[in-house]
Formats: sequence, structure tokens, C-alpha cells
Amino acid sequence: MPGILKGSLLHYQLQEIDMTTINEEQIRPGQKVIDVLLPTYILKPSEEEKFYPSQAKQVIEDVLKQELDGKADEKWIDDWMEYGGDDFELLSKNLAETIKSKCKEILNIQRYKLIVQITIGQMKDQGACITSRCLWNTSHDNYVSVSYKNRHIWVCALVFGLYAD
Repeated sequence: MPGILKGSLLHYQLQEIDMTTINEEQIRPGQKVIDVLLPTYILKPSEEEKFYPSQAKQVIEDVLKQELDGKADEKWIDDWMEYGGDDFELLSKNLAETIKSKCKEILNIQRYKLIVQITIGQMKDQGACITSRCLWNTSHDNYVSVSYKNRHIWVCALVFGLYAD
């Protein structure tokens, strides 16, 4: 049964039990409805909800090709060198957000926290080494690394999928 809590209507939702719905008369104008989600005690993902690096890699490769093909040309690189890296900062943020949203949407991994790290560099016959280290549950958590390069830039996208129970 719903109860009043400091001017807000408290409404409990359980995963499997359908509570009675709240009538319109019970809600005063301007009153907030607070949904309290009780713990589900699901400690591991089902097979359909697991973060599979092979599936995530395909999604990330598609996003990188779609966002970067034809956009990174010599003029863009020259402007970057002359005026600073604001365009590439914005590009890396947009890539990270797009990758995160597409992975959540396509892979059905709603209970995973995704951490996306994008590194962008200019192709100038130099080497780069990107490493990471994490402490996690090896049975549920995983990561994927995807590289993209053309004549002008290289991009490394690291995506970490951490299960949140």
C-alpha cells in the first residue's frame, strides 16, 4: 500500500509482484511520485545479458567507421595542429557517448556499467602503447579493444563492461 513521505507519494514496485495502481485522487497537484525499486538479488547475468566482447567489437567497429570515414582529412589535422585540440576533444567525447549508447541498446546489457576510453592520435610514424589494469569479477566482467586508422589519424577505443548486481 502506498504511503506518504514528506509531501511525496511513495510507491513500492516489486519485480514479480504486481502492486495495486495508484488512483488519480491519491496524488495531489505538484506531488512527486517516488518509485522505490527493491533489490532483485540477481547476482549474475543471464546468458542473453552477458557482455560478449565479440559482439561489442562489431558494434564499436561500425560506430567508428560511421563516425570517422571521410571526416578526418589533411585540412582537419592541420587545423588541429594550428588551433588546438578542441575538435578532437569533442570528437572523442561524442565517440564515447555514441559507443556507450549503441552497446547498451544493441547488446541488451542494461545491468552493466560501461566505461569507454577513446584515444586519438595523428599518424606521424611514431609508436604508441595503451595499457590498462582492472580488478573485477572474471566470470561476468570483460573488455574489448578496437583500433581504427586511416592515412591521417588512429583511434583506439577501450570498452569495459562491469556487471552491476
